[in-house]
Amino acid sequence: MNWLRSLMMPAPGSSYASEVDDLYMLIFWISAFFFLLIAGLLSYFVWRYRRRSADEVTPHISHNFKLEVVWSVIPLIIVVVLFFLGFNSYMNARVGPGEALEIQVRGKRWVWEFEYPDGMRTLNEIYIPVNRPVRFVMSSEDVIHSFYVPSFRVKMDVLPNRYTDLWFHPIEEGVHTMLCAEYCGRGHSDMLAQIHVVSEAKFREWQEQGDERMRTMPLAELGKMLYESRGCATCHSIDGTRREGPTFKGIYGESHAMRDGSTVLVDENYLRESILEPQAKIRSGYEAIMPTFQGLLREREIAALIEFIKAQK
Repeated sequence: MNWLRSLMMPAPGSSYASEVDDLYMLIFWISAFFFLLIAGLLSYFVWRYRRRSADEVTPHISHNFKLEVVWSVIPLIIVVVLFFLGFNSYMNARVGPGEALEIQVRGKRWVWEFEYPDGMRTLNEIYIPVNRPVRFVMSSEDVIHSFYVPSFRVKMDVLPNRYTDLWFHPIEEGVHTMLCAEYCGRGHSDMLAQIHVVSEAKFREWQEQGDERMRTMPLAELGKMLYESRGCATCHSIDGTRREGPTFKGIYGESHAMRDGSTVLVDENYLRESILEPQAKIRSGYEAIMPTFQGLLREREIAALIEFIKAQK
């Protein structure tokens, strides 16, 4: 019945997913069995005990002790068994191995930020090695978010002012979509991330150099990809529309007034400073809400974003 399971759920990407799927299918088949049993008996009784004449009198039956015991005890046994199976699966999901790779996750409107033990950080994209347990320690910088990876069968709320965690063991290489399952504002549906499960060798290579696309893609094209994947599009438009941050349309080469009364020419140095130290110079008419990308972007990625902004004539 694997075809039925594949119709109901995405392909499993972690060792825990099979536990969830097995329990789900057990509950599904128990429910299907009792649905067919009850519907079948109901249809049979409607036909078998139909009224055959106008003067027919229905027998008075107050109760049946044996039947009452059967329909009470059997469901009780099923529910107790399901409870212990579910509790065991829950404990497996909550208690991870001590040797797991620990990654810090911060949710903020409307991006996911990941920080590795060596201090490297990424936005909306993460690489993890296959066949190695991973533990996420999560917190929120603003409102309640919910970290959900359907193919891993894991979900956990991400809360401000406290930590939550989850772990999983990826079992095969591939790309998995992670999303926010708790409505968190206007950009909620854009709060997506990609989890790349790769070999240990590719993971090491990515830590040092980034992936192949980032090393070979033209700067402007790479900048467009980063604009969409790093959350820039949430606050900065490219068509002149006003959002939380200034539009990128025609911004390069112009002089803009700052909140402190000074005037700044938008050139490469200003754009770089705004990416790495966004609170240094705040444009007049806008709030100081942009987070720093210090440590989140490699040098080539910074150059690519600058090139993309320059291209928005």
